[in-house]
Amino acid sequence: MKALITELIWNEGIEELVRQGFEVHYDESLWNNRAQLLQMVKEYDAIIVRNQTKVDQELLHAGSRLKVVGRLGVGMDNIDIPAAKARGIQVVYGRHANATSVAEYVLSAMLIANRPLYLADADIRTGNWNRKRFTGGEIANKTLGLIGLGEISHRVAKRALAFGMKVIGYDPFVTEYDHIVSETGIQLKNSLDDVLTMSDFISLHVPLTPQTHYLISEFELRKMKPTAYIINTSRGGIINEPALATALNSQTIAGAFLDVLEVEPISPSNQLLSCETATITPHIAGLTDESQIRTSLLVAKEVIKVVNGERSLCTV
Repeated sequence: MKALITELIWNEGIEELVRQGFEVHYDESLWNNRAQLLQMVKEYDAIIVRNQTKVDQELLHAGSRLKVVGRLGVGMDNIDIPAAKARGIQVVYGRHANATSVAEYVLSAMLIANRPLYLADADIRTGNWNRKRFTGGEIANKTLGLIGLGEISHRVAKRALAFGMKVIGYDPFVTEYDHIVSETGIQLKNSLDDVLTMSDFISLHVPLTPQTHYLISEFELRKMKPTAYIINTSRGGIINEPALATALNSQTIAGAFLDVLEVEPISPSNQLLSCETATITPHIAGLTDESQIRTSLLVAKEVIKVVNGERSLCTV
């Protein structure tokens, strides 16, 4: 049994595969060498990827021995699911393994927006003592709007409610009797517009699909409060980036926290780089040591199950 790993994985996952008798080839930059990848994949029963490796028809065809694709995360826009299913190749993923880390990122963004302590520290180090400038605000009694109500939104909501926030949400696939509404305490809204107009913070938690591409563009941004912030930890392409840059520069909204972008790594020409009220991070919301140990172990164990002919609970 052989497993090919093309992107970053924590050692715990590799060790689990080796313990179960797998021969593992690990090269975290292999995703960027397409020709070599297409040649090597022919010899493997499993391939484990993140979000950079394009698991398309060409790769799946080249992997004539493949039984399973392991996704170290939850987004599937780089994997051709129908093509995999057509070839009888299962796709397993890190179901819920990084949800807590992403939820904490969202809470951090809201706290930083209201109390940018790092800026106060930097200002003091230049010789100032400007208490008025760094008088912040509270997130208590503010409204958090969640777009997409899955597991991560559930964990965000629990934490936001503990801070005394009001939490509202919109998801056309969720009803008032689903646990995230009836048990978590989110107030379900009937439309995206309701969330956009009512929220002080908006956090996006939807997959990238043809229906969600540019879900947030100029029209939607103009509906937001001028004091509101938008947070995107889902996928680049959900927000129209030129429209967001315009909204930030014109103070249509107060700011943005972006962990994902339409093109990653970010292009030097991206207009958002010149927006002072945009905070951009390199796709790290789900990257904590704790979450990556969980993700690596979970995906490794599920890959092992599939190769051994067992049932996985983490299939797409």
